Amino acid sequence: MSFFTHLECGYCGKEYNADKIWNLCTECGKPLLARYDLEKAKSEFKKDFLKNRPENLWRYKEMLPVKEDKFRLSLNEGFTPIFLAKNLGAKLDFKNLYIKDEGVNPTTSFKARGLCMAISRANELGIKEVSIPSAGNAAGAMSAYAALGGMKAFVFMPKDVPLPFITECKTLGAEVTLIDGLITDCGKAAAEGVRKFGRFDVSTLKEPYRIEGKKTMGYEVAEQMNWELPDVIIYPTGGGTGLVGMWKAFDEMEKLGWIDSKRPRMVTVQSTGCAPIVRAFEQETEFAEPWQGAKTVADGLRVPAAVGDFLILRALLESKGTAVSVTDEEIIEDTNEIGRTQGIFAAPEGGATLAAFKKLRNSGWIKENEKVVLFNTGSGHKYFNVFANS
Repeated sequence: MSFFTHLECGYCGKEYNADKIWNLCTECGKPLLARYDLEKAKSEFKKDFLKNRPENLWRYKEMLPVKEDKFRLSLNEGFTPIFLAKNLGAKLDFKNLYIKDEGVNPTTSFKARGLCMAISRANELGIKEVSIPSAGNAAGAMSAYAALGGMKAFVFMPKDVPLPFITECKTLGAEVTLIDGLITDCGKAAAEGVRKFGRFDVSTLKEPYRIEGKKTMGYEVAEQMNWELPDVIIYPTGGGTGLVGMWKAFDEMEKLGWIDSKRPRMVTVQSTGCAPIVRAFEQETEFAEPWQGAKTVADGLRVPAAVGDFLILRALLESKGTAVSVTDEEIIEDTNEIGRTQGIFAAPEGGATLAAFKKLRNSGWIKENEKVVLFNTGSGHKYFNVFANS
């Protein structure tokens, strides 16, 4: 069973019927969040139940929004490894450095989590056509789960994304439209199709369910680290769904009685070529102004305007975290360093987290004995154009 009860606007608090199709809040236009009967769940859903369950994200199904088993689509996503990066840590003289490797997910990125959940819930709500603007990995994940669920998928991508992303979507049956511009321009084109043809928009935080798939990263970090959260989580932030989702998961787990009130300090890392959240954090504003002329080798970080900006910034402030920008040169160098030391062909976004760690360690913001988790959010296999000459 699921303890999912209703949707609630993350900004103004307006509540919505869980069994109707919604995108953004009709009052303020901000993201909707799934809410659960946590009091009932605390008495009926125990963490001991997880012991013999399959090692995928559906092991937490009681705290996920799909109510019936028959609508739960799966390619065995989630429960990705988290490990002590001994070689890398030794090189950096830091003994408690961990990596969670999301590149081993289906479609080779953490996007599989969010789109698994969004498409499963769309399946349960009877939706037949889904649409997404994407820089690559999210489109591939949506295409895969839409194919599994028998839905038509419509993808809008910047025309300069690496060819493997385009090929993947087409092979998975999606109709792909290439746009001369950024992901924000793709969003405008996708929105036109949503208005004209009634497709369901699964853009980042423009529907309530992708975040629920991403929040399982938070449940996994807790479970895999024996229910004691790390001191710091460094997360590459484009749309920010994963960071917001994990922060939501930690709150849910405390209310379930699974963890105590200790929280990691959350760190957003972005590229200097597209750093709207870093700028907003430094200026202490509630929302982030769109970034002009966004450019970076890390396609997942090339998001000039995040719909959930206030939720990202809220999590950073509440956790006493911070936001860091790194150069493309640092991103490539540190992606290669992860590969040379740990045998992981990380996505550039993963390399960005190591670059941020080095800055925060050198400044003293990260202390010697703290436990730090870096999130590698994808595989480098789709980024040959970035690494070919590095």
